[in-house]
Amino acid sequence: MPNLSPEVGTPQNHASCMGAEWLNALGTHIIVELSECEPSILSDVDKVTNILVRAAKEANAEVLQTAFHRFNPQGVSGVVVIAESHLSIHTWPEYGYAAMDIYTCGDHTDPWKACRFAAEQFQAKQMLTTEVRRGMPDEAGVFSHVVGKKSTGIEPSAKNRKLSVVR
Repeated sequence: MPNLSPEVGTPQNHASCMGAEWLNALGTHIIVELSECEPSILSDVDKVTNILVRAAKEANAEVLQTAFHRFNPQGVSGVVVIAESHLSIHTWPEYGYAAMDIYTCGDHTDPWKACRFAAEQFQAKQMLTTEVRRGMPDEAGVFSHVVGKKSTGIEPSAKNRKLSVVR
């Protein structure tokens, strides 16, 4: 069972722990590092495809298209295009490692559900995530993003995350 907690990276009330500006983003982008995954799953293009499609559905996203490729001798790259943006992955079975990006827009999706679902399905023992709130306009209409603190997958809570504006 992965060392994953429902609290990690998923504050229950963004406005209270992140500031009201946290809610004014157009999208949420989660950068995910999965370690000590099951290599046989990471090298199976059909399993990887099915996991990411199911993860998108867990997030309440509408799947539009998929494109996946298996490398020789091993490894898979792929993307699930959703109406709300995308989920993408590249796997290194020889290291038990997968790099994922989960990007969703809109209030009806929960990218953290997709993240946790995929980590569990890949049998990851460790997960490191960084959440980026994207599409945040300033007074002049210039868009930027805010990066949340990295999560190691072992923190008891994400309530004390510090943010920095990157321009």
